Amino acid sequence: MRVRFAPSPTGHLHVGNARTALFNWLLARGQGGTLVLRLEDTDEARSTVASAEGILEDLHWLGIDWHEGPDVGGEFGPYRQTQRLAVYRAYADRLRDAGHAYYCFCSPADLEAARDVAVREGRTPQYAGICRHLDPVASRARVDAGEPAALRFRVPAEIAVTFTDVVRGPITTDIAMIGDFVLLRQNGLPAYNFAVVVDDVAMRISLVVRGEDHVPNTPRQCLIYRALGETPPQFAHLSLVLGPDHAPLSKRHGASSVAEFRARGILPEALRNYLVLLGWSPGNDEEILPIEELARRFRVEDVTRSAGVFDPDKLAWMNRHYLKEAEPTRIAALLVPHLQDAGVLSASMPGDDRLLSFLTACVPLIAGTVDRLADAPERLRPVFEMPRAGAVLEHFGAEEAAAADAGRAVVVAFAQELSARPRLTRETFRDAAQQVRQRTGQKGRALFHPIRLALTGADSGPELDLLVPAIDAGADVPRDAGLAPIVGCRERAAICAAAILGS
Repeated sequence: MRVRFAPSPTGHLHVGNARTALFNWLLARGQGGTLVLRLEDTDEARSTVASAEGILEDLHWLGIDWHEGPDVGGEFGPYRQTQRLAVYRAYADRLRDAGHAYYCFCSPADLEAARDVAVREGRTPQYAGICRHLDPVASRARVDAGEPAALRFRVPAEIAVTFTDVVRGPITTDIAMIGDFVLLRQNGLPAYNFAVVVDDVAMRISLVVRGEDHVPNTPRQCLIYRALGETPPQFAHLSLVLGPDHAPLSKRHGASSVAEFRARGILPEALRNYLVLLGWSPGNDEEILPIEELARRFRVEDVTRSAGVFDPDKLAWMNRHYLKEAEPTRIAALLVPHLQDAGVLSASMPGDDRLLSFLTACVPLIAGTVDRLADAPERLRPVFEMPRAGAVLEHFGAEEAAAADAGRAVVVAFAQELSARPRLTRETFRDAAQQVRQRTGQKGRALFHPIRLALTGADSGPELDLLVPAIDAGADVPRDAGLAPIVGCRERAAICAAAILGS
């Protein structure tokens, strides 16, 4: 089996195209096939090097690799269409010499005018065949003399073109709906339908898996295959990815490209796992599976014809799962750009073990609780923000007198307990809280709520035995390590206790 993914480098990699790439990768990986990556970059006005590089980077980030492609080479390269123009011209000459194609001298302006007339009259725009019956020898002479001309395919006089889609079954197209279409434009660049056929023939592609928006192109491509004397590959057309409102997924739904999900802190394994399940199921109501197991089970014949509706909540759930399962040091490294965006880490940081220890200590606060890493700075706000002692006093002042007195006593006892302790870990914090409980007789909420107020100034937030080690790990980071100053638990408790005692 030889499959291919052939993006056009005219923008970011859309998640719908990423799913197509994944399905092709799963087929090659699971069935011992070959995946070819081809860049269809003949759109001069829109194709860019930056887009091509971004697509390759996004695919690698998703964990997709390929056996042949523009960066790794291969037996049937080159793998950029702009580097294959001589190949297209040779195939075009074959079709012209066999009578399957002819030169068209109609100007772009005349063709556009004819198209406008057809649209106004409610007809399907199609070439009227003006140059179809020109003498081939005379036409060749005009081209040799320098007259601009496109090369058109001579659509045969048949009733219908039929192909069998692996996903959709037999599809028949009335040939009357297909006018003579362009193979080579006047500027010498190949039209899409011609280039992909030539490339798929030359690269020996046996199965084409792509989006359903290409279904109307397939009859034209089948005609070219037949004219070349080649057997078409199998075709499998995937339904489009829709937004929650069942419109095509786009920027108005939020993130729609792989780069956007990556920038927002979605893990590649989460996005990959989620996209595979858009239109296909491994069965047994299973959803979280290793990629190798997904590859082993995947069959394109089992892909549904129904559109895949993108569910951000489902992706968030899956991302939380993978964040919780990931190695903490890996998540710590991924946190860096998000904390830089929040202004609590400098743009360039020296390598410091204590900084890494701090970031790793922050991971339990977010793993399994944030939908994406971009939300981590807000979740970690209590680590970076020193609470106002005045606000804590106001909170106690609003409580019933006995509860307020008990809360103040807990804060003072907690500050005294921390005064002789080094920076807290999860275990030493629990020991300190136990000592305060014995001194004050308070327990449960009556014990931990005043401690939370003293450390964060908030009524609720992350678990204290996770929060406290992160605060103290941050307070211990050298000030030249690029981290915004963090006030430690000992200092926070002391300031709050002093305000209580002085009030």
